[in-house]
Amino acid sequence: MDIKAIRKGVGNLTQAQFAERFGFSLGAVRDWEQGRKVPDQGTRAYLKVIAAEPRMVERVLEGA
Repeated sequence: MDIKAIRKGVGNLTQAQFAERFGFSLGAVRDWEQGRKVPDQGTRAYLKVIAAEPRMVERVLEGA
């Protein structure tokens, strides 16, 4: 899973912006992009939804 491509595809966000917007830690985003760690199954599913429908995810998170 190419986290950097997802991040760039949702608005060319920085790692910090992506982490804050979608509820990840900055360290996790860095680790995923640098290949030190792999997101767990639930996080991978969430990342796929973010990649497909980022605006919908943002709307849902704003209401949370």
